[in-house]
Amino acid sequence: MAEQRFGEGGYEGTSLRAITVAAAANIAAVNYHFGSKEALLRAAVARAMAPVNTERRRRLDQLEAGGPPTPEELIRAFIEPGLELVLRRGERGAVVARFIGRIAFDPSRRIRELYAAESDPIESRYLAALQRALPQASPDAVAFGYMNMLGLLALHQSQALSPTPGAAGSGGAVSTEDPGKLAENLVTFLVAAFDRGLRA
Repeated sequence: MAEQRFGEGGYEGTSLRAITVAAAANIAAVNYHFGSKEALLRAAVARAMAPVNTERRRRLDQLEAGGPPTPEELIRAFIEPGLELVLRRGERGAVVARFIGRIAFDPSRRIRELYAAESDPIESRYLAALQRALPQASPDAVAFGYMNMLGLLALHQSQALSPTPGAAGSGGAVSTEDPGKLAENLVTFLVAAFDRGLRA
């Protein structure tokens, strides 16, 4: 329930009382177990990110064991676990994916830092691997591309880019109800961006 409320309203727009009411929980009990709204958010982020981080780490280890991975292999290994939340968890997966996407780029620097604490180790490994796989681009240029990859993934996870009927460009949009196709399109787009869009 915390993931759903935070995913809908963000950190500042969600009160601890609203979460406890929605979950039919006692606010005193929540305060006892977590201590604060931020601690509850931290626990929710840790729970949500654990399977994503584990799968990303497994895929990267496997790739690097076979030799230097290509940019496409790295991008796919990073993107797919984030979108597979929807495939593996059904309706709850969409809630968790939206929660992660919303928190990852929350307006509050403190909340972004909290999210980063749960994902930075494996994300740093992917950034370093991409920089090695793209020697023709400067490390700063690859880091720029990487941050934009994170942002685009977060927008899709939060469903901010879900097609709106009648809106310009919605005819060819891919719904998050088809995460497999979305992942394929996103990987293709990002590979082209990293291959031809970065400047040394």
